[in-house]
Amino acid sequence: MFDSTFSQNFPFWNNISKEDKNYIIENSVTVAYKKGTTIHDSTECSGVFLVRSGCLRVYIMSEEGKDITLYRLHDGEMCMLSASCVLQTISFDVFVDAEEDSECIVVSGPAFAHIADKKPEVKIFSLETAVTRFSDVMWVMQQVLFMSVDKRLAIFLLDEINRTKSDTITMTHEQIAKYMGSAREVVSRMLKYFANEGIVEVSRKGVKIIDKNRLRQLTL
Repeated sequence: MFDSTFSQNFPFWNNISKEDKNYIIENSVTVAYKKGTTIHDSTECSGVFLVRSGCLRVYIMSEEGKDITLYRLHDGEMCMLSASCVLQTISFDVFVDAEEDSECIVVSGPAFAHIADKKPEVKIFSLETAVTRFSDVMWVMQQVLFMSVDKRLAIFLLDEINRTKSDTITMTHEQIAKYMGSAREVVSRMLKYFANEGIVEVSRKGVKIIDKNRLRQLTL
């Protein structure tokens, strides 16, 4: 099972020896995580996570406990930042939670690092995967530092309805604020403003998008 999955997700798979393949497979497990579980908290090299189903949230946290979502991982996507022993130049703490009930293949960090030290193509793949995610991180930082709250909120709402294929976003104001790197009070005030303008409808069920065109205009 792991062999076919890894051949589809690791470009280097057919270029390493059968012995190295078996070593990675022997040091891989399938793990199910309940929604809300913290699966990596930067205290150790947790490993390489390959999402089979569900959704993982990758975020950073301040000393005061405020967190900012860097990106989310869905089916078929991979997290390398949780394998600090592979990417030793990563010097900041990254946390990973299961946003939904999720199932992942977890490759042992030390085992993956061992093969990466032997095979340059494995190390290159690790770095390229991390660099790709850093572009997502920089986009988040750009939003937090330079964009107004209304524009950031509009972008988030549009991205979310495109992802879920639903006009209703079933998240609390607190959850939305975490994804945006903002405060719940700020998000609540802005959603109230959007509602007064007839752009959204806010209820206990979540946030329903009423006027997508006006929401898109706010992102320009």
